[in-house]
Amino acid sequence: MNFVTPTLKMTMRVKALKAARFVAGAVVAAMVSAAHAQKEATDYPSRPIRLIVPFSPGGVGDTLLRPIAVKLTERWKQQIVFDHRPGANTIIGTELGAKANPDGYTLLFASAGSMSINPHVYGRLPYDAARDFVPVAPITAYSYVVAAHPSLAANAPAELIALARSKPGTLAFASTGNGSAGHLAGAMFELLAGVKLLHVAFKGSAPATLELLAGRVLLNFTGMALVAPQMKNGKLKVIGVCSEKRLAMFPDIPAFGEVGLKGYEGGTWFGIVAPAATPAPVVAALNAAISAAVLAPDVKERQTSLGLDVYTDTPRGFDKFIQTERARIGAVVKAFNIRVD
Repeated sequence: MNFVTPTLKMTMRVKALKAARFVAGAVVAAMVSAAHAQKEATDYPSRPIRLIVPFSPGGVGDTLLRPIAVKLTERWKQQIVFDHRPGANTIIGTELGAKANPDGYTLLFASAGSMSINPHVYGRLPYDAARDFVPVAPITAYSYVVAAHPSLAANAPAELIALARSKPGTLAFASTGNGSAGHLAGAMFELLAGVKLLHVAFKGSAPATLELLAGRVLLNFTGMALVAPQMKNGKLKVIGVCSEKRLAMFPDIPAFGEVGLKGYEGGTWFGIVAPAATPAPVVAALNAAISAAVLAPDVKERQTSLGLDVYTDTPRGFDKFIQTERARIGAVVKAFNIRVD
């Protein structure tokens, strides 16, 4: 017996037609959206790009970004506007980047501190590093060195450890903020070497380096790029590399791993991220342009001469790198019980 009445058949046909129209509409909408996104990528950028730098002017942001910005300006014929927002261990600038319009015209200069360290050492943050950003392109990843004022009575890793043990809590070391990569490197050194230093936090690498040059602090766990010029002219000296191996460009500088600090790895990485929901075609266009700028012969030569490792990858590869680093740092913070608040 057939229980499907003509009325029921008509109702079923109407529902099927509506469903088909809905699917067709969704497909058309998706095609329009994809076409619009592709057009955005093709026309991108059509105006200046704002780059939020959560560090003070004259520091690591300028050292790394200025040569790259020149290449991007030449390629795009659009200005890269640096917006320095230092303070609170990059939190101020990073929060600003998280809340920016996701149209590709506001980018954030990200670091291990903002993306990998802060989520573990702070109880609360005004941003979610994993949720609020999309990785765009890496620039560099490298080990830190321990730079010192020439007056320091130590010239090698073993000598520094012995001096620190003889003067517990008196040798001052600078960092770019509580919970920063430099602070973390110093804390790891203290724990692995069995010493106690005096931590002094500054708002950025530039003021930290200036205080080191003036001798008001004696040590700084920092990147070779920031101290290489002063080392060459004798205004600073480098005690050792915060790693188990030496820097390729500075093979005469010993590593702390050579004197028993096994597993010691203090360093950082830098790259560009964008607010979450930035269109994928725009992210791809940014990645291609930034990677080309980083690999330009003159930019690459300049970076490597400063002891920096040039590092490029796809957005997906960069995302995996950040996740791996976040997990690694989390294990270190937990093991050493490093907290800021």
